[in-house]
Amino acid sequence: MYNESIAAAAKELKIRDVSVLVTGATGLIGSCAIDVMIAANKEQNANIRIYALGRTKEKIKKRFGEDVIPVVQDIVEPISEEQSFDYILHGASNADPRSYAVQPAETIIINLIGTRNILDCCARNKNTMMVFTSSFEVYGKIPRTDVYSETMSGVIDQSFLRNGYPESKRCCELLLRSYVEEYGVNALIARLPSVYGPTMQETDSKAHAQFLRSALNSKNVILKSKGEQRRSYCYVIDIARGLFFLLEKGLPGEVYNISNETSVASIAEYAEICAKEAGTKVVFEKPDEVESKGFSKPQNCILDNHKIRALGWHSKYSLTDGIKETLNHLRGIDNA
Repeated sequence: MYNESIAAAAKELKIRDVSVLVTGATGLIGSCAIDVMIAANKEQNANIRIYALGRTKEKIKKRFGEDVIPVVQDIVEPISEEQSFDYILHGASNADPRSYAVQPAETIIINLIGTRNILDCCARNKNTMMVFTSSFEVYGKIPRTDVYSETMSGVIDQSFLRNGYPESKRCCELLLRSYVEEYGVNALIARLPSVYGPTMQETDSKAHAQFLRSALNSKNVILKSKGEQRRSYCYVIDIARGLFFLLEKGLPGEVYNISNETSVASIAEYAEICAKEAGTKVVFEKPDEVESKGFSKPQNCILDNHKIRALGWHSKYSLTDGIKETLNHLRGIDNA
């Protein structure tokens, strides 16, 4: 179950007696990372002061209770100069296709200005270690390969408004590396695959999130494309484990793919696993206009994770096990 997996991840956590800021604290990845640290505090006496950045105190308190210190602000506002942290996990971003389609300008602004504000905080406090969560989408289209390693760079179509997300993430990566070079900031980049898990938001419009919600409600899983493109998928607890691992082992200015080499599937195959777990079937439905605007152009994208594995990290959760644990937790089933 999710709580048991969180406890296992907490036992791996090396950080102790430190302060950690998490931006995007109530999002898919941020909330899972905070769950791990809360478990480490309760079960391992880690004494981590957890600062959860979000726009509403009520949402932070509802999710984490008294186990975190709320930092109530929009990420596009500067971080207070009175605040400093030992570590920062920067995950605040518009992160789903409907947002990219409806708020293309805001998506770019949140990524660029928000990341600048976090980097300015790091520049004032040179001992701060920061991990920026980027995306497999920054690779763009690379001819003649479906497997992408950190040194590769492809084409992103700037005329396609939906690409404000990967283009701004790509710019944030360059901004981070510029701060490392120019200001001596201690920061690195984690490029993430398609991430899923029970901490997904109800408003998450990504295809795999919709599949999980359909399965949770014992409904047919709706596929709105052929779903032939193959992706790297990764369970959110493995992502949190990878981010904490990079805080310990990663080098400033470097880029690391976090992915699970055993969890590569087409979108259609992912949908089939969800439907099988729900005892339903996959059906096709034509997307609406907003959904179509948010779709990425079909292409395979498999993340090569040899770089992080060479440092000693490995994934733990198969695609089927991760989906099953997600659904069981959301159903309130105590035994997986």
